[in-house]
Amino acid sequence: MTERSYRRIRVVPSGPVTTVFLSYPERRNAMGPVMVNELLWALDDAHNAPEVRVIVLTGEGKAFCAGGDFAQMSGSSDGPTLAPKGDYADLLLALTRTEKPVIAKVNGVAMGGGLGLVAASTFAIASTEATLGTPEINVGLFPMMIMAVLGRLVPKRKLLQMMLLGEKLTADQALKLGLLGEVVAPSDLDAAVGRLADALVSKSPMTLSLGLKAFADQEDLDLAKALPLLRERLASCLATDDASEGLMAFLEKRQPRWTGK
Repeated sequence: MTERSYRRIRVVPSGPVTTVFLSYPERRNAMGPVMVNELLWALDDAHNAPEVRVIVLTGEGKAFCAGGDFAQMSGSSDGPTLAPKGDYADLLLALTRTEKPVIAKVNGVAMGGGLGLVAASTFAIASTEATLGTPEINVGLFPMMIMAVLGRLVPKRKLLQMMLLGEKLTADQALKLGLLGEVVAPSDLDAAVGRLADALVSKSPMTLSLGLKAFADQEDLDLAKALPLLRERLASCLATDDASEGLMAFLEKRQPRWTGK
């Protein structure tokens, strides 16, 4: 995977799993243009690296992400050091259209834009100490962009209540709403994420990619358009070497040997 000089994130490759840390702990990993741009670069690099099968997104220190960096929103920004790739909307799109699974490892507070990253990721596992919410209303702002990804997970009335009242949720409350897939004790967070990553790595990378792309492409279609699209994607999946290997391994009662083709 390509090595780059980042200022607001840290990328740690480990075999098939790459962990991307939001790394601005003195401001609880609040996001500004520099961090957003660097995250877009890191996601692109991970997707272009054939050895990377799973991406873990987490925060440095005790916070996942406190949301937007208000200091930079008000005009105080040191500007990106890498060529611009996009803004926060582009980052949410990149996460929702990922062709490699992204696990949000929610190690602490995830507010506003940070909650958007959690909602846009493929999976989300949180510590019981995590707090999630949409407090923007309290400073005269509104969680405009993240409502697009939150609305895919949270019931309408509860989402409006969260956004209009600036509510904060415990990890267990977020789990019940569908914002999280699992909540574990802080001491178990690394192991829980590791188990999920290992399970994903054991699957065909080609099939995971085709499945994630198909899921994203059909999500906004009505049933009459989604089914023909998915019929075509099934045919594409059946034509892969990994599908042939998987079916043969099943008949021969052995573990498949994936090639990613």
